[in-house]
Amino acid sequence: MLIGEYSHSMDTKGRVFIPAKYREELGHKIYVTSGPDHCLFVFSEKGWEDFAHKLQEMSVTDDSAIQKLLRIQLANTAECEPDKQGRILLPNKLREYASLDKEVVAIGAVSRVELWSRENWDKYNNFDSDEYNEALKALSKLGI
Repeated sequence: MLIGEYSHSMDTKGRVFIPAKYREELGHKIYVTSGPDHCLFVFSEKGWEDFAHKLQEMSVTDDSAIQKLLRIQLANTAECEPDKQGRILLPNKLREYASLDKEVVAIGAVSRVELWSRENWDKYNNFDSDEYNEALKALSKLGI
């Protein structure tokens, strides 16, 4: 299970360190794609296959917005392999989408890792007590 938060600097070539704990679970072939809220999703090969399979199940004939989502999502996906230091090279387009420049925050999200710019993560992670309580209520409705 992918959990926790780690911060690392991205080098000038656009390489970001994937923590060893995450690399063990992600494996040698990693897929990186755009996620919501200007973060990047990082999947293992199996995780990517599961995600892509769900995308394939969407009806492309019913809704042009779904077609657009599929095209953009797949066009903005990169297959990466960690180097000996555990770094992956992020394509410029993905770095720009997530506003990654120097400090990158990697968070575990159970079945994937998310990469955030420090600034975007700090804004997103500013959870006031009312929002937190509402989220807990929503989880309780799901039986959690």
